[in-house]
Amino acid sequence: MKNKALSLSLFSILTSNLLFGQTKPEWTTIFNNINTEVVSNSNAYPSLKTATETIGHRLTGSANGQKAEEFAYNLLKSYGFKNLKYQPFEVESWSRGTIKVTIGSAIDKLKPIKSVSLAYSPIKVNETLEVVDMGNGLEEDYLNNPNKVVGKFALVYLGVLPGSKPGTPNLHRSEKTAIATKYGAKGIIVINTSANGILLTGTASVTGKLIPIPAVCVGKEDGMILKEKLKTEKLFSHIEMTNFSGLIKARNIIATIPGAILPNEKVVVGGHLDSWDLATGAIDNGIGSFSVLDMARTFQALKLNPARTVEFALFMGEEEGLLGSKAYVTAAKNDKSIDQIRYMFNYDMTNDPKGFSTSSEDSRTLFQSIGAIANKIDTGFKNSLSVGAGLHSDHQPFMLQGIPTGGGSGGGLPNGAGPCYHADCDGFNLVDEKGMKNTVRYGTMLLYGVADAYEIKSKHLTDQETKQFLIDKGLKEALQIAGDWRWKD
Repeated sequence: MKNKALSLSLFSILTSNLLFGQTKPEWTTIFNNINTEVVSNSNAYPSLKTATETIGHRLTGSANGQKAEEFAYNLLKSYGFKNLKYQPFEVESWSRGTIKVTIGSAIDKLKPIKSVSLAYSPIKVNETLEVVDMGNGLEEDYLNNPNKVVGKFALVYLGVLPGSKPGTPNLHRSEKTAIATKYGAKGIIVINTSANGILLTGTASVTGKLIPIPAVCVGKEDGMILKEKLKTEKLFSHIEMTNFSGLIKARNIIATIPGAILPNEKVVVGGHLDSWDLATGAIDNGIGSFSVLDMARTFQALKLNPARTVEFALFMGEEEGLLGSKAYVTAAKNDKSIDQIRYMFNYDMTNDPKGFSTSSEDSRTLFQSIGAIANKIDTGFKNSLSVGAGLHSDHQPFMLQGIPTGGGSGGGLPNGAGPCYHADCDGFNLVDEKGMKNTVRYGTMLLYGVADAYEIKSKHLTDQETKQFLIDKGLKEALQIAGDWRWKD
């Protein structure tokens, strides 16, 4: 027993030395100062409240979107940023017009069903066609009967249906729309996964451009009734809609603090400022973007100046297809600054994190050494670490360039907000002030620690390393469907 106890003690000492060998002695004081500043003076929750009340939604390309851009810029200016700029970009945008969907067992027996258009549906649609059940809307659902959906409307589930075989993957709604189009569908009706008739909006385009078929969402209860009826009878649907699409101008907002020692190395922290237009987008992504704004405020309030340059980025156009972050990365490639970016932290609906996330196992020791200090300050932070990779948020364009990405993890959405994702109930009443403060506290500590670290062991991946990384993470198929797989096999 003594030998076992001695071994455990030595292991604990070695682990502690390994972790804290990654940190600098002054970080404990700095992190405590960050904690005190955020707990006492955070403006994340109040500023988000003001924005939701005075602006409303923040749809890219709309008047509200422009107001949101100016709100964020002026807020950063009020925090004392001098190195502050708009990054304009021009893209094809989309906004909804009218929609009417009816469904029934015969063309002369159609009844209205509550629905909402998905983004980048065509400008004008007026079609009546048969509806066929395509299950989860995955490739395998079509391969079983490749001609089943030709010239018809596909009915698919947004998530993975109960009773699906174990391990069945899910795809983004835009990827399911692309598959339906590939197999000849003339429209897609997506069944939401949230109960109580909640409708989901969001993009149905993998390219950020108009799609050739209408895409609509119906409530879970209505959709599951349709699935049951299709087991014993035919159904038909009439989809009538109008939408707008055209070139619009939007702006990212970027604030920079030059590095004290390594100004040509950069750590980017960002989140998307835009939202959909059904609600104020307080959760998606108010809690993320306004937490990033408050991280910037905290840096300025404490005059934090780490070794590497820190850049705070508020992206527009994420909801329509990562338009702002793609514009940022394109500009960085053009001016050759892309190689300066050592890390990108993305805060998209992050709330009350209990740990950190990273795409790179090589960052484990550094991240957990930073988290160990945070845990000593507040044991509510559990210093968990999630290592992995995903798509469909503003880290993606950076990750595709081989840049390590990360952020906060281990928390949950507040006040049962999950069902209101992309829905008309995404309002400020769902926001939790303490959760936002925790995002800011621990996010600022992570940002400072990585930007000030002696060494960032996670390196830029080469083109071939990036390819293999994406394959290993199971992302190849989704990227191929989206047209973002640049490699020729």
